[in-house]
Amino acid sequence: MSTQKIGVLGSGIVAQKLGAGFVREGHAVMLGTRHPQKLAEWQAKTGEQVGTFAEAAAFGELLVLAVTGRVAQDVLQQVEPAIRGKVVIDPTNPIAEGKPVAGVLPFFTDPNRSLHEMLQATFPEVRLVKAFSHIGAPFMYRPDFPGGPPSLFICGNDATAKSQVSDICAHFGFDVIDMGPAEAARAIEPLCRLWCIPGLTDRQWEHAFKWLRRY
Repeated sequence: MSTQKIGVLGSGIVAQKLGAGFVREGHAVMLGTRHPQKLAEWQAKTGEQVGTFAEAAAFGELLVLAVTGRVAQDVLQQVEPAIRGKVVIDPTNPIAEGKPVAGVLPFFTDPNRSLHEMLQATFPEVRLVKAFSHIGAPFMYRPDFPGGPPSLFICGNDATAKSQVSDICAHFGFDVIDMGPAEAARAIEPLCRLWCIPGLTDRQWEHAFKWLRRY
């Protein structure tokens, strides 16, 4: 995997974990945020840069959209046109406001339309790849499970972008499963809800998915 500049849009635990993973893989990283004070510790540990959303978008040759799904479109609109033509890893999920029901998170999308598709339709010149959307942040880099590398489902419309992201995910320690074009996110994003049920009901968060094949 060749090294490059990575712009991470976000300052939460997903942004920090993926950003630190890219640093460990030898990439230069800038985290973009509205609240730089939240990243003082991360910056001190990694020695990498912190800037605004616009600065991170301009810095990155490859970007990660690590914000809550409810603001994902607004954030991408803020950084246009710097993101046009770039590969953007999309770990977002359409989690709505409101309480879970029996551990099932509410979504603001319906079963026949994913947030990933909505973002891709709104930003057709951005090469979005859905990835890291159904694994907890502590396990997004080099997860160590007794059953071996967890499976990570990805999708997107740009084959070259998916190949690049697949290589990244493999270096991050995952068995990568390409599920096809953007429409596959209708099935991938709900895995977030399934992954969260044990955590929300029994406080059990240390698990991952494994795709078993006979081919």
